Amino acid sequence: MAPGGFFGRALVVDISGRDAAGTPIQLSDQVLRAYLGGVGLGTWLMHRLAPPRVDPLAPEAPLAFVFSSLVGTPLTTSAKFAVVAKSPLTGLLTDALASSQFAISGKLTGHDAIVIRGRADELSVLLVDGDGARLEPAPELAGLPAADAETQARQRFGRGWRTAAIGPAGERGVRYATISHDGRHAGRGGLGAALGAKNIKAVLVKAATKVGVADQAGVLQAARDLRQRSFGPATAKYRELGTLANLLAFNAVSTLPTRNFTAATFDGAPKLAAEELHELRGVARNSCASCSIGCEHIYARKGGGSQRMEYENVFALGPLCAVDDPDDVFAASARCDELGIDTISAGGTIAWAMECVEKGLIDAPWLRFGDGAALLRALDEIGERKAGLGELLAHGSRRAAELVGEGSIDFAAQVKGLEMPGYEPRSLQSMALGLAVNARGADHNRSGAYEADLSGDLDRFAGGSAHVAAAVDTEDRAAVMDSMILCKFLRGVFEDPFTEWARLLAMVTGWDLDAAELRTAARRIVRAKRAFNLREGASAADDTLPVRMLETPLELGSGRSVTLSAERLRSMVSGYYVARGLDEQGRVAEADLADLLLDP
Repeated sequence: MAPGGFFGRALVVDISGRDAAGTPIQLSDQVLRAYLGGVGLGTWLMHRLAPPRVDPLAPEAPLAFVFSSLVGTPLTTSAKFAVVAKSPLTGLLTDALASSQFAISGKLTGHDAIVIRGRADELSVLLVDGDGARLEPAPELAGLPAADAETQARQRFGRGWRTAAIGPAGERGVRYATISHDGRHAGRGGLGAALGAKNIKAVLVKAATKVGVADQAGVLQAARDLRQRSFGPATAKYRELGTLANLLAFNAVSTLPTRNFTAATFDGAPKLAAEELHELRGVARNSCASCSIGCEHIYARKGGGSQRMEYENVFALGPLCAVDDPDDVFAASARCDELGIDTISAGGTIAWAMECVEKGLIDAPWLRFGDGAALLRALDEIGERKAGLGELLAHGSRRAAELVGEGSIDFAAQVKGLEMPGYEPRSLQSMALGLAVNARGADHNRSGAYEADLSGDLDRFAGGSAHVAAAVDTEDRAAVMDSMILCKFLRGVFEDPFTEWARLLAMVTGWDLDAAELRTAARRIVRAKRAFNLREGASAADDTLPVRMLETPLELGSGRSVTLSAERLRSMVSGYYVARGLDEQGRVAEADLADLLLDP
């Protein structure tokens, strides 16, 4: 019998016509306990189901929607799911999390994961409920934004279905296309392109069953307690101003990447800041499904309408491209939503192209830093993969730089092919290590080491052993939270995280868990991600940062100049390998490979 919170099975659907109804595969208690669900379980499934060195866009490449034991409980922020696949952008493992009722309905189809393989003969939707899966042609959805596709799918199949869909960019194979649902996005790594390559416009799920927990009274009490704590000071910033509150703070401490990472402060930051927009443009605050925090802030757009804005999309479409007009940034963010593309990769790739134009490496004189109209035009050309610039930039900055050459890879702000988020690594050197070694690439959600840099407990300009410990610790915490799955904005609510998380999981599953076992699970999940990437051709040479970050000093607003040398980063990476029990080439030891439970 499956532990509480789980069904003990994944549904594997081959949409090439061989097994469109799906075949359940059993998930043992040992595997569920070792990987916890969510991203952890998705990583295990990729090891088992993805052929080695498979092309991420090939029919046989699996894509998994994965749930956790907490989904469907009253625990705040638990209505999340993970999408896991081999990334079309990086060629490595990628995962993206999202919140919506899709998570609850998807799990209550009676499966801990829904895995899709194959390619449909025509543009279709996949429907999954308690009876399994079925494929339905949907040519009428071609070219629609994800939100419109969701609306039409509800009209056709009924309101009981929850929908995750791709936009036109996913259909056209833009390598950083997203999967969207209820206005939220599983955004990074090109999962929308992976789904589009299967000729699937949308996945629809309908709840058909219930799942029990081991200690119902305990879970209810824990939910009341966690909800109360979620209203405290640890989440106040997100409730009051949202993630955009970081913009002015990062600008003040010279860690706001600007003009393709050539600077770390932006003169136009106050015009884009939450403080000003809240007073002039704020119209509403909203929450994800089953969330008591309510970090989502919605602002009025010029000419009517509104737009949800977060720090990362403002950073990437604003300072990174030197655009300071909020209306241009709002419009660009809305265009990304309509096309179904990741705002960070879009902004990072366009900023790289703007610098290429300045250097005479790309012939597009209209594409200039600070030009909001040019930003919108570039997004449109990417979304339609227009011959020339649009086709080039649809591949992301690393592949585009490889095509352009002329040393342009040196200033492509990416790691392992994933564009960098809004944290300047030269002035946040714990974060620099976290970005360099992360399995997904340049990622702030799987390694939140910037918190240690900004805590005041270590010198953020001089990375060393303390920074290694901070990067390992935050990566472990993220591995557990992403597998349980709980929102990262709760991280400050837990005083003794691993102990409290173990208690929550024990009440749901019935397992006799403690903090030590959960720490072991975190290390296992991190190693499993690395082992997958090594299998796919990654090496220690990939655990680095762009040449610009390692050779060009960063001038701070105070007049001080800081550097992150290649030698210092290599030293920290070596320390990370030791802390993770890896060899000097970053490889997982044989004994630890056995612990990953990958044998059939």
